[in-house]
Amino acid sequence: MEKSESTKIEVVETNKEKKGKAPLLGTAAPVIVAAVGHDGHAKGGGAKRGIAIFDLILRIAAFASALGATVAMATTEETLPFFTQFFQFEASYDDLPAFTFFVVGMGIVVAYLVLSVPFSIVCIVRPHAVVPRLLLIIFDTVIIALATSAAGSSAAIVYLAHNGNQDANWLAICQQFGDFCQRASGAVVASFVTVVLLILMVVISASALRRH
Repeated sequence: MEKSESTKIEVVETNKEKKGKAPLLGTAAPVIVAAVGHDGHAKGGGAKRGIAIFDLILRIAAFASALGATVAMATTEETLPFFTQFFQFEASYDDLPAFTFFVVGMGIVVAYLVLSVPFSIVCIVRPHAVVPRLLLIIFDTVIIALATSAAGSSAAIVYLAHNGNQDANWLAICQQFGDFCQRASGAVVASFVTVVLLILMVVISASALRRH
């Protein structure tokens, strides 16, 4: 018997079949790229939303400290238990222009912090929004200047009330008006806490805006 020769069967792909397979490679890449881009966008939005939530918490804390400082200073007064036929020894915040400016200035800070809460909530709902965050940075900076000036001027008066000034013959009054000085000092400390919180809000808002 003769040896059987093995035969080869070649399967030739037609042009139509080749065209049908080509798009599979072409469509896979855009789908992967789109998925990666969407995932990165979601992560960025989550980070900005977290910053906005932290900003809202700081804003509420700053409101509480500013309100406490305003109320404490506005109710600062003391009358000594002894008096003469012509004089009664009394000290009140409105006797000093610096303390009056403190009450007005910190009152404005309190009102601003209340009005700024909706903008902070908008930044949480829409973390990629630029305009609300930019407005908060601008007005927060202005309020920092107001709060710092109010706190600084009152701190100088509190220092003189505690220590006096021998060169100017200004006597320390805190030995007589102890409650008055204690409430005024507490109000000044609370105002500086407000200033620190406002600075933190500006810093984190600027960092969130820089991510854009």
